Amino acid sequence: MRTSAVRLAQSMSHKALADTSSSLLPPIPLYRRILRSHRFLPAEMRSLGDDYIKAEFRRHAKVTNPVHIMGFLSQWKMYLDEIPAGPDGAKYRGQRLDPTKFEKMSDEQLGQLYEFMQATKEVFQPTRVDNDKP
Repeated sequence: MRTSAVRLAQSMSHKALADTSSSLLPPIPLYRRILRSHRFLPAEMRSLGDDYIKAEFRRHAKVTNPVHIMGFLSQWKMYLDEIPAGPDGAKYRGQRLDPTKFEKMSDEQLGQLYEFMQATKEVFQPTRVDNDKP
C-alpha cells in the first residue's frame, strides 16, 4: 500500500496525531502488543487480524521514508488503542469506517479494502452445504 505523504497527513486529525505520537511505539513492540491484544478476540477475528497484521508489517519492513513510517506506526497505534483490553475483547465487533477516510482513499486502497471485505465474508459466513445432492 503506497500513499503519498500529503494523503497520509490528511487522513489523520492533528489532535489524534499528537495523542498518538506522544505514545508512539517502535515497530516490533507495537507488532507484539497488537498480536497480544488479539488473544481475546473471537477466533475468526483473531485469525484474520493476525494474518493481516503479519502481512502488513512484512510489507512495510523495508520502507525508508520517515513520513510513511510515522504514519504507519501511528495508525497501528491508534488501532491498538481502539481494541478493548482483556476479556472485553471477546465482545468486540469492530467499528464502521469513517466516511471522510473512505473518501480520501486512493483507487489502490479501495481495491485492497474490497479484497479485505471479500476475505472477511468468507471467514464469517460459513459455506452452504446442499443436502439434496448425493
